[in-house]
Amino acid sequence: MKGAIEVNTERCKGCSLCIVACPQKVIALANKVNLHGYPYVEAVNEEACVGCASCGIVCPDGCITVYRKKVEE
Repeated sequence: MKGAIEVNTERCKGCSLCIVACPQKVIALANKVNLHGYPYVEAVNEEACVGCASCGIVCPDGCITVYRKKVEE
């Protein structure tokens, strides 16, 4: 499986729960802030994402959408 995440940066409060939940270390806090003044998360190691959806499950604000697709070998 190959995964990808999409983060709604304007809703993200930078709580870092998704960073801790990600077993592949795909997510990190950005060095930027959104319109509300919060640092937000972004995918920094996208090729490692397996689409496990742990990040999306723990996000209290529903900011993360997880996509999965089957990779043919």
